[in-house]
Amino acid sequence: MSDVDLISAPAIAEPFGVYLHWPFCLSKCPYCDFNSHVRHAPIDEARFVRAFETEIASTAARAPGRTVSTIFFGGGTPSLMQPSTVAAILDAVGKHWTIAPDVEVTLEANPTSVEATRFAGYRAAGVNRVSLGVQSLDDASLKALGRLHTAREALDAVAIARSAFERYSFDLIYARPGQTPAMWSEELKRAIAEAAEHLSLYQLTIEPETPFHTLHAAGKLVTPDDDTARDLYDVTQEICERAGLPAYEISNHARPGAECRHNLVYWRAHEYAGIGPGAHARLDIDEYRHAFATEKRPEAWLMRVESLGHGIVTDELLTREERADEFLLMGLRLAEGIDPARFAAVAGRSLDPDRIRMLAAQGFVESDGQGFLRVTKSGFPVLDAVVADLAA
Repeated sequence: MSDVDLISAPAIAEPFGVYLHWPFCLSKCPYCDFNSHVRHAPIDEARFVRAFETEIASTAARAPGRTVSTIFFGGGTPSLMQPSTVAAILDAVGKHWTIAPDVEVTLEANPTSVEATRFAGYRAAGVNRVSLGVQSLDDASLKALGRLHTAREALDAVAIARSAFERYSFDLIYARPGQTPAMWSEELKRAIAEAAEHLSLYQLTIEPETPFHTLHAAGKLVTPDDDTARDLYDVTQEICERAGLPAYEISNHARPGAECRHNLVYWRAHEYAGIGPGAHARLDIDEYRHAFATEKRPEAWLMRVESLGHGIVTDELLTREERADEFLLMGLRLAEGIDPARFAAVAGRSLDPDRIRMLAAQGFVESDGQGFLRVTKSGFPVLDAVVADLAA
């Protein structure tokens, strides 16, 4: 037998997510390296809906019998879609898979006044959670980040989301140029006053092949040094924890029970389908874990789906070692950590107890008393090194 991992059938149905990628934006933010594209001509939404329906059908034929527990519209900017487009795509998901009664359906949205007017339509279509890309509550920072909304407009959109959806979240970016811990503390407290249950708080990273990378390399964009970035991270943890929104994942904070269930599907290494341009998937087919990726270019994806019935360009069988590495990389991001017994079942080997003892002695990992291994508060800022050590 090869080293490709044979999947054992679960005793009970595990969570199954469906990710739907809408790749279009009004403009490209200078820090963004996501698969997002600006088109100045109107998007043929009806044609894209037909392609989404086709790819959903072919994916469901490949992975039948699943019960969908979470659905996530990501992008790009899904809030540029008409509510009728969202409704048609959700109908297609429901046509080919069983939908759990308590399904979580999240849609990412820009907090502009125009897009906020669609919120009621999205709610009627079946969306029950919205994630708003606020990014900052400072107008000068929003302009520098290439955002098209003001802080006031963002807060107004949050208020509309609060009235339209049972659940909502918003994102902020910190460690921005010139930002001090005192400035971030004030901004974060203001954000928490508006956040009911969930915040995603990301340190600004300079990604290759972005305008920010070019500016940074030329010395025209100066981000906080490592010590200041660490202070900003520490301030984030302290303020959120005091407010009852502890980190459940390295960049995500929620009141207990309000975690984003879709993202937990990824971090806990469950199955998920990926539909749309540049979407990724992890599906268990014929007892093996497959890693799928679709064509990234929207129009090329569209033509591929119309001619072949799917947009897949990569279908890779993951080896035990690859699955084990993913399991560690994703699972140790969570405050709850990982189950070493589940790691052993995936990897075909146990974690090295000597490495665990060494990392525990350094204060980077600990056992939660229930058998789970988790990264400590001291370990999270050096998470990549901890994962690499355990994976070796």
